[in-house]
Amino acid sequence: MSEYILAIDQGTTSSRVIIYNKQLKVITVAQQEVELIYPQSGWVEQDPEQLWQSVYHCIVNALKQAKLTARNIAAIAITNQRETSLLWHKQTGKTLYNAIVWQDRRTADTCHQLQQQGHLADIQYRTGLRLDPYFSATKLAWILDTVPNARNLANNSELCFGTVDSYLLWRLTAGKVHATDATNASRTLLFNLHTLDWDPKLLELFNIPSSLLAKIKDNAAEFGHTCPKLFGRSIPILAMIGDQQAALLGQACIKPGMVKSTYGTGCFSMVNTGHDILISQQQLISTLAWQINSKPTYALEGSIFMAGAIVQWLRDKLGIIQQAADTEALAQQVSYQQSEMLIPAFTGLGAPYWQPDAQAAILGMTRNTGKAELAAAALLSVCYQSRDLVTAMAKDGIKLELLRVDGGMTTNNWFLQALADISQHPLQQCQTAETSVLGAAFLAALQLKYFKSLNDINKVWQANQHYRPKISSDQAKQLYLRWQQSVHTIINQLS
Repeated sequence: MSEYILAIDQGTTSSRVIIYNKQLKVITVAQQEVELIYPQSGWVEQDPEQLWQSVYHCIVNALKQAKLTARNIAAIAITNQRETSLLWHKQTGKTLYNAIVWQDRRTADTCHQLQQQGHLADIQYRTGLRLDPYFSATKLAWILDTVPNARNLANNSELCFGTVDSYLLWRLTAGKVHATDATNASRTLLFNLHTLDWDPKLLELFNIPSSLLAKIKDNAAEFGHTCPKLFGRSIPILAMIGDQQAALLGQACIKPGMVKSTYGTGCFSMVNTGHDILISQQQLISTLAWQINSKPTYALEGSIFMAGAIVQWLRDKLGIIQQAADTEALAQQVSYQQSEMLIPAFTGLGAPYWQPDAQAAILGMTRNTGKAELAAAALLSVCYQSRDLVTAMAKDGIKLELLRVDGGMTTNNWFLQALADISQHPLQQCQTAETSVLGAAFLAALQLKYFKSLNDINKVWQANQHYRPKISSDQAKQLYLRWQQSVHTIINQLS
């Protein structure tokens, strides 16, 4: 009987597939790491074929582990790393260039020039976003302008542009469907938050032919069916949503004012603003939370480019830990008052600074600086950046009472207590760290009529642990002041 939901989570550093039953209880999980490519400083790419193969193998492995076949799967849901950009041939499906990852900074000069020309205010009004290489439009323009013959092919309507959701949908349907969902579209700098469609003026500004673009659909919708040759039988694809929006839903933040913070490769704090597009005065971004039955729900978001990726750096580049979990025991040996301060601007600084040219630094090192101090400084840098975001939200009028947290870093108890201490906000940890994939699966379940409304997510969501601040607000304020001084030391070097 077809009653299971297969949810794909294609992230920055791994692809994951989870199979759920009708009540959204996990049946099995399959996961595979994906590589990041760094051709030169500030450039971050991925092999599109590896992205696809990792997802395909995770699906095959998950079905095998659960002893299920495609006949047992009622629907597929997709959630994905956002802004990462791909361009491919309509006929062959062959990509013209590697996927340019959301962390990539190669178009910083282009964004700066557009800002100097006075386009920022209009772009922010139309899209809710900043002029930053983080978003997709300048990545796409770079491929079109750099890859030989790409412009000619695009002008002849021979190419498709997509974020990762679109590319996976194309591959799953063997090229029959070129579509995206409203949340992923809203991260491209080409989507108008007011009209809920591609914006002709922005297409002209970035010199993007409209023929490249995918059809935009609701987050719970009929996106197509998988090619029968892939898994032995076609499976309907009934939900697609960007990973942070999926996490907002997976955390049951369905009412305006509810906030979640996800600690994966980066850190993304998002607050539900309901039917209102709130334009931040603190350099946060406005975005779609989701669109269901053609009705939009909006959100305000703060983006930190490096969170779990810093821990990965400790492991892969410095070699001071063997696995992420090792940071907890190391950090316990160090006081919050440590002299070392890590500014993790490995790919620039995101909200609320938006400094794409900033570079990472470790300040305050002494002869006593060792593994423990670096591990603690790495974790604390995420806590300080989180305080940056909740402070910005408060200045924008968001009354934050509770922060719901999820993501891989939330398995670290020391980190969560430090986060509560530094941010001076109570935390509620979700029972599952994988709220993005849960949110996507819930949308498919909604489309299948397993649930009646968004409110039913509360039947699925469960809290795990609560963390409350254990240091005084004055102590946290003094620590945060040191962080701000350190960040501005780095920023001032740019001028």
